[in-house]
Amino acid sequence: MLYPLKFQPIFKERIWGGRNLERLYGKALPPGVPIGESWEISDRPGDVSVIANGPLAGHDLHWLVQHRGRELLGEASLQGNRFPLLIKLLDAQEKLSLQVHPPASQAATLGGEPKTEMWFIADAAQDAELFVGLKRGITREIFQQKMEAGTVADCFHRIHVKAGDTMFLPSGRVHAIGAGLVLFEIQQNSDTTYRVFDWNRVGLDGKPRELHVAESLASIDFDDFEPALTVGKLTRGPNFSAQRLVNDPLFTVDRFDVETQDSILWRRPTLRIIGLVKGSIAVASRAGDPVDLKAGEFCLLPASLNAVELAAQPGTCFLHVEVGRASSQPER
Repeated sequence: MLYPLKFQPIFKERIWGGRNLERLYGKALPPGVPIGESWEISDRPGDVSVIANGPLAGHDLHWLVQHRGRELLGEASLQGNRFPLLIKLLDAQEKLSLQVHPPASQAATLGGEPKTEMWFIADAAQDAELFVGLKRGITREIFQQKMEAGTVADCFHRIHVKAGDTMFLPSGRVHAIGAGLVLFEIQQNSDTTYRVFDWNRVGLDGKPRELHVAESLASIDFDDFEPALTVGKLTRGPNFSAQRLVNDPLFTVDRFDVETQDSILWRRPTLRIIGLVKGSIAVASRAGDPVDLKAGEFCLLPASLNAVELAAQPGTCFLHVEVGRASSQPER
């Protein structure tokens, strides 16, 4: 029987990264390099998460998909032949490139994969901002002219953000993360990114990073103007509140804030992921030992689990991700 699973993080050096994943979450980062990403749950070729707890420790997520797929996934759909989501922590101490991911209607033609994603802001500098969507009135022609002139950043809508804010990013929405942000990223299992502009900087190899002009122009939704931060419906329980942040066919995401010590019980078997923003949680089921989570850690709950109980301390905040179908409020 499968049980609540934790995985070993995969750290990615990035020119725009820093050391905040160490400072905020105690991640054991490799010394002396800027780490921009921690891939927490991944089934990418060459970057597959390894199980860190219980009898299956040492096996990886792709092995699990291949050998225990029905128990793991339930009714959730694979992305190709791989786990459908990719879960990351990002530390952006400098601006990321202005970029876009191809929509499903264009991805195959362009030789890429679609990527719909969401960002939950966990930590933000006072003046932090996101670049998302187009300023109203920007056309494809204006955008292309600005790309050629090196001033395409003028076309992007900017939003000031703080910790606790959420942005949803369907494929085709131009975007970039600004400097001074740490965030939780939940996305389709895809690593296709088309760079529009990279601030005239060089990569880790000292060379300018490749831009993807034709692919970007083919992918951008030129009717996507000035999107707003997500403001979901808030539901209150006796000792907690829950807010729907994303409701998409690919995944749903709810934020839970625990006000007093509480246990939250889910009985309906479905594939879930818990990501702890702050506080502490003990995850228990009838299969395996309880799993303790601290801030910046994730737990995958296989669909075969008939009941999962979360014991949360006061002040705890966590994200609840459900794959491929609408989620429900917990049963009490």
